Amino acid sequence: MLRAGMWAMVAWMTLVGMSGCANKGRPAPVEDRTYSVSVPANKLPLGSENAGKAGFYTVKPGDTLIRIGMDHGQSWRDLVRWNGLENPNLIETGQVLRVVPPSQDVVVVRPVLPSAPVSSASAASASVSPAPAKLPLSPAPAPAPAPATVSTPPATAAADVAEDALVFKWPTRGNLIAGFDELKNKGLDIAGKAGDPVLAAADGRVVYAGSGLRGYGNLIILKHNNTYLTAYAHNQTLLVKEDQAIKQGQKIAEMGNSDADQVKLHFEIRRQGKPVDPAKYLPAN
Repeated sequence: MLRAGMWAMVAWMTLVGMSGCANKGRPAPVEDRTYSVSVPANKLPLGSENAGKAGFYTVKPGDTLIRIGMDHGQSWRDLVRWNGLENPNLIETGQVLRVVPPSQDVVVVRPVLPSAPVSSASAASASVSPAPAKLPLSPAPAPAPAPATVSTPPATAAADVAEDALVFKWPTRGNLIAGFDELKNKGLDIAGKAGDPVLAAADGRVVYAGSGLRGYGNLIILKHNNTYLTAYAHNQTLLVKEDQAIKQGQKIAEMGNSDADQVKLHFEIRRQGKPVDPAKYLPAN
C-alpha cells in the first residue's frame, strides 16, 4: 500500500510539471484596465457664441487673416490682437472672429467730496442709489432751471463726412487695361513697364506688405482712416514695411508681374472693406 501511494504521488507531480511546461512562454492573463475618454462629436468652434452678431465674422474654407482684414477694412495685426490669437496662421473653418474694435467700457469715477455726517439710515439709502453720470464740483444752494436742449449732430457723423471727403490721386501713369467689375475685377488694372513707380494714392499707414494673398502677388495695403483702404498688387519690388506712415504721392513699390500674366498694377479702393470703383474716386486722367 505504501509503495502504491508513493507511485500515485509521483504520477501526480509529473502531470503538474508537464502542465507547467505546456504553459511556459505564454503571457499570464492581464486585467484590461484601459478606458476611453468621451469626446463630443460636435465640438463647437472657437468664438461660436458670437456667430451671427454684428462685428463678427465666421471663417470660411480658404480664408486667411490678410483677406479677412482687407474684406473688413482692418489690419490683420489688429485682428490678432482683438481675438487674442497666438498664431495668426492658424485659424479654423467655423471659427468666429471679431472684425471691429472692441467696445470700450466707460467707467465714471465719483470724486470723494467732504460732507457732513449722515445718519446710518441715510448712509444705507445712499449705498444702493445709482451714482449720477456727472457730479458738480461744489453743491449749489438751490436747484437751477434745466438749460434748453440744443440738438447737435453726433461727433461720429462729422468724422464720417471728413473721411468720405478723402481725396485720392492716381497711383501710377499708364493705360487702363481693365476697369472695375464687382464680380470679375475688384479694381483697376493699369499697364506699364517693369520698375515703373507705384505711388500712394493718399496719406495712410501700411497694414500689409508681402505676398501672402493668392492672386495679388507682391501686395501693399494702406489704411487711410476708419473707412478706406487701398491695395496695390503685382509689384516686383516693395519699398515700404508694415506700420510705416505714408504720404500721398510717396513711392511705395515698383511695378511688376508677380502672380500676373503681364506687367501691370492692380489698384483697389475699399470702403469699409467693400471694393468700390476707383474711377469714381480718382480725378480725371
